[in-house]
Amino acid sequence: MKPDTDIDPRIKRTRQMLFQALRELLHDKTFESITVQDIADRSTVNRGTIYTHFKDKFALLEAMIEEDFRSLFEKRMEGASGMCRGGVRQLILAVCDFLGGIMSCSAEHQRPFEPIVESTVRTIVRSFLLEELSRSAKVGSCSEAQLRATAASWAICGTVLEWSRTRANPPEELADAVLPLVAAGLFLPDR
Repeated sequence: MKPDTDIDPRIKRTRQMLFQALRELLHDKTFESITVQDIADRSTVNRGTIYTHFKDKFALLEAMIEEDFRSLFEKRMEGASGMCRGGVRQLILAVCDFLGGIMSCSAEHQRPFEPIVESTVRTIVRSFLLEELSRSAKVGSCSEAQLRATAASWAICGTVLEWSRTRANPPEELADAVLPLVAAGLFLPDR
């Protein structure tokens, strides 16, 4: 995806209109029942224009999730490093904030798009951790960095996704419980 600064303002505006329309429709209907025509009608954007920007409603959902999570992620992670315990704890809490919020709708509404949400969030978390690992001297090779970033992103996102279904404990407790597992895989210092 292009950085936001490289995108034409008209394209940004159209995308925002489509995202807003999809968000509104998700409050009223299940994702499965929403059509591209519904999105076009709600956004007042021509259906053909939607297809110019997105292959289908799934691609629109993925782009919306990516933008929403990146925004929350960047605020939460500002100045934090993925190579210290405090930064990884912030990362876990960012995923809790996002998945906890988006998965709070009814199970009927979640089911069809849960895999898209989790995959999109996991990809962003993995990319962040991979970048952090690549800059550190803690891993011996690129393939080792990829393996560790992948394992950590699955551990974080899978655990938080499961937590979002029950919310048996506060997010801070979950972060404290998951942190040692993730920290060990990333070779983070004990303190």
